Amino acid sequence: MTRRVVVTGMAGVTALGGEWAEIERRMRAGETGTRRIADWERLTDLTCKVGAPASWFVHEGRYHRQKSRSMGRVGIMAVDSVERALAQAGLTDDPVLKTGRTGVACGSSFGSTDPIRDFVHFLETGKAGGLNATSYIRMMAHTAAVNISVFFGLTGRVITTSSACTSGSQGVGYGYETILHNQADIMIVGGTEEFCPSMAMVFDRLYATSSNGNDTPESACRPFEASRDGMVTGEGAGFLILEEREHALARGATILAEVTGFATNADGAHISHPARETQERVMRQAMEMAGIGVSDIAFISGHGTATVAGDVVESQATQAVYGKDVPFHTLKGHFGHSLGACGGIEAWLGVEMLRTGWISPIANFHEHDPRCAELDYVGVGGRVIDGDYFVSNNFAFGGINTSLVFKRA
Repeated sequence: MTRRVVVTGMAGVTALGGEWAEIERRMRAGETGTRRIADWERLTDLTCKVGAPASWFVHEGRYHRQKSRSMGRVGIMAVDSVERALAQAGLTDDPVLKTGRTGVACGSSFGSTDPIRDFVHFLETGKAGGLNATSYIRMMAHTAAVNISVFFGLTGRVITTSSACTSGSQGVGYGYETILHNQADIMIVGGTEEFCPSMAMVFDRLYATSSNGNDTPESACRPFEASRDGMVTGEGAGFLILEEREHALARGATILAEVTGFATNADGAHISHPARETQERVMRQAMEMAGIGVSDIAFISGHGTATVAGDVVESQATQAVYGKDVPFHTLKGHFGHSLGACGGIEAWLGVEMLRTGWISPIANFHEHDPRCAELDYVGVGGRVIDGDYFVSNNFAFGGINTSLVFKRA
């Protein structure tokens, strides 16, 4: 019997909130989560002073110190999101979590950055300072995956995905494959990333961040827009509970969506410049795995970072595969680029939008860049959609490409 993989729980953290009802309301009202960061004024060599932190999320004291001492903010956002997703799935404290048939696949670009300061202080001064037994655990790139497994007592597979901007989408995809191939019945999947100016500086040095948006922070990130001038970094977490369909039905779970396709590949060329050919290939492979055609797709959730070169290449690959008539949007104008978290957030909110029958607009979008391919860019007001499938595409440094296909429950 062919195994099928469904979504039974979802939750996350974004700059516009942590519940779909609030996020949808604020998106419909035209809000974005980007703002000028007062603390960055002291960073004289950082051009971009705008970001999209989830300031409402207070991580200190959220969990007892005994449970949270191995977690930085990035880990706590992940555990909090998973806790809420498990509750929606009806799996809180379920014995199945500890049978070895439940695992986790998730990641981030990096772990928490505070411990890094402590290690740098040690290297420069020889003084251990704030270093302690958990400093490395909070800092390591797979901190979220292992902290989730320890916090919830998972004894199944732990797949750690630290692949920059595809960390979250690879987490979803690898979790899907794990269930598909009978290595687990339940997988906790997604991505998480905490806010840090070092992340912004990575892209600042590549001349890829927005500088003209410093005086108008709410509209600084403008994916595919003719006037865009670069990306804005954000933070957050997005997690899904994936489950083998018969397993979910047997326990009376509510099925929110089904994962029907996943593909990932690499450009094998430039370390940071995207390649259209391999992006096209990964999109086609995911559709083929899902067994669908372009006419089945209700909308496409694009990567859309608002970088000058990235948006052009992505739009061209998208048109080549799907044509120009499928509604197309991206969420990064609302939340900034949450890096390792974006794939998980976009999967979570994409499923919510598919269920709602409405997709958000591309924030700050008025006129598409003529260098970008012609697509059905979703502008002001969003779009009412009707269909059974949506595609979520993400691309990362190192030339890593992913494409996921979800089906309406």
